[in-house]
Amino acid sequence: MANSSSITHFLLLPLPGTRQLQLLHFCLFLAIYLAALLGNGLIITTIAWHHHLHTPMYFFLLNLALTDLGAISTTVPKSLDNSLRNTMDISYAGCAAQVFFVFFLLTAEFSLLTTMSYDRYVAICRPLHYETLLGSRVCLHLAAAVWACGFLYALLHTANTFSLPLCQGNVVEQFFCEMPQILKLSCSTSYLREFWLILLSACLLFVCFVFTVVSYVQIFRAVLRIPSQQGRHKAFATCLPYLVVVSLFLTTAIFANLKSSSISSPSLDVVVSVLYSVVPPAMNPLIYSLRNQELKTTLIKLIPG
Repeated sequence: MANSSSITHFLLLPLPGTRQLQLLHFCLFLAIYLAALLGNGLIITTIAWHHHLHTPMYFFLLNLALTDLGAISTTVPKSLDNSLRNTMDISYAGCAAQVFFVFFLLTAEFSLLTTMSYDRYVAICRPLHYETLLGSRVCLHLAAAVWACGFLYALLHTANTFSLPLCQGNVVEQFFCEMPQILKLSCSTSYLREFWLILLSACLLFVCFVFTVVSYVQIFRAVLRIPSQQGRHKAFATCLPYLVVVSLFLTTAIFANLKSSSISSPSLDVVVSVLYSVVPPAMNPLIYSLRNQELKTTLIKLIPG
């Protein structure tokens, strides 16, 4: 039986299938990763360089792009490296760093998505009070709270997780160091403290989700009063994909952390983790840029020729 003091490295789950299929998975992950880097990088560059985009909405979008870049860069490159070298190793410190940054960045991302729903609510439902409710100082305070909340939560969960005795070996049944998979390696009763922390986090995420839904219900009510059918269609086309991404992110993240072991399997765990850790960072640039005419116009101006 191993314990946490004797473990120097962990073994990550390799992508399933033959070597040829693993290389196919490698190419797919690489394409998604490069698309996320390109999309989020363009959004960050465009918003940072153009002063007419220095508004609350684009300020929060820039922060979201930063979290997306960080989140996908925490998990996918190591998986790509292991697939290419046909290995499974990750150091103990590297595993702890993955757990910390995944929790930090995904917590910050969902907090940002909640904040962005409030921004849209104020802009559409209370436009006359927009400058007062979301001035530059308020936006900075909200962003600081988002990052601080993510950091403190990640520090708390990571410290608590890796303080537990790990008695079930060092094989992590996931393509990155995911907290629920690390807890499976702990002794039978020692993980309960972390379980309650995860449950508390799930409840807080659910509260944020309810706040987001209520905000968008108010937005939809305001949109339905728009006399122009084209205006209503544009507003719905912008809001609905956002709600789909938020719902996908929330449900898969909660399912990954709270699902029963009786319905758990390595392939299901990988699919669920991809849906909340890989898909949103790649999809968010499409949702927030292709459906935003002002951002698209500015992006086109960056392209030479």
